[in-house]
Amino acid sequence: MNMYLAMEKELLVVRQQQGKWQTEAHLVGMQPTCVSVDPLRPERVYCGTFGRGLWRSSDAGRSWELVGEASMRSWKGEGITYPELMAVAVSLTERAGGYGVVYAGTSPTAVYRSEDGGNTWRELKELLKLPSAPTWALPDRPSISRVRLITLDPGVAGHLFVAIEAGALIRSQDGGMHWEDRQPDGPLDTHTLLMHPLVPNRLYSAAGDGFLKQGRGYNESYDGGQTWQHPAEGLEHHYLWGAAVDPANPDTIIVSAAESPDLAHPFEGNAQSSFIYRKTSGQPWRRVTQGLPDAQGTVAHTLASNSEEPGVFYALCNKGCYRSADAGESWEPLLLPWKSDYEHQQQQALAMSNV
Repeated sequence: MNMYLAMEKELLVVRQQQGKWQTEAHLVGMQPTCVSVDPLRPERVYCGTFGRGLWRSSDAGRSWELVGEASMRSWKGEGITYPELMAVAVSLTERAGGYGVVYAGTSPTAVYRSEDGGNTWRELKELLKLPSAPTWALPDRPSISRVRLITLDPGVAGHLFVAIEAGALIRSQDGGMHWEDRQPDGPLDTHTLLMHPLVPNRLYSAAGDGFLKQGRGYNESYDGGQTWQHPAEGLEHHYLWGAAVDPANPDTIIVSAAESPDLAHPFEGNAQSSFIYRKTSGQPWRRVTQGLPDAQGTVAHTLASNSEEPGVFYALCNKGCYRSADAGESWEPLLLPWKSDYEHQQQQALAMSNV
């Protein structure tokens, strides 16, 4: 198994060989923000950076090349205009030339689509015409908004969701040609959005909404985002960041949470404090601690699961990378080399493949 850890200043490619973990640093100094693996061609990996564009690997992370060429090709209308890549996703159901169709999102808000493995791109401009678009704004930079994430439906080709930071969760049912605006009761500041192949049209949203409106941090929809529920029983911290769902059981969910953005992220002068909660089969949320680092001094965890490992979760934070083999009940650290610099950083993304 390979894992891709987007750290604050470099991408760590972690390989499991003969029961041991080997780590290589790539894209050093490029501020990785997002990582996505082609689900049917796991040697093809994409990594977005903040200010240095989108990078692609065709050999499971051993080497990387710039794609999109924002600074060189945008004037031709063939590239990604903005170099601040915030989200990338590769489709399981939309295929072209043997590879998955790729979607990329930027800051300022724009979404692009590639049907040739990242060589050329087309901007999906219709989303900027949505009625809510003029209201999208970052809290600390109200003059702009940005794409926080892109989530692709694992069962329906061309069905995708885009979370705008901050102000909307929007969707397209035709590969980005047309868009549907946010729903009145939907989350406005989604940080993680998941779908599960066993439950079509079910959405899991971990959002920052709960910071201003308690009980709205976690959101679920059973009809593709038309209506939403907000199960919050047991949650004592309502600013949510990460989420993951058990590949074998769509009712077992974990989330990472904090009391506020200041306590979730390493802002200068603030002491972080974050937590992981678990929920399953109609039960309330319950905080889990066994094997995890102390909540004090821990930034909000980035969470993930691996489709080939039922009942297994991974958590990445400034204290290390942790694995749970019992669906989130208990955890143990992975024995990875860990620089002291990492302890003062916000890790950005976690992805894995079984190549």
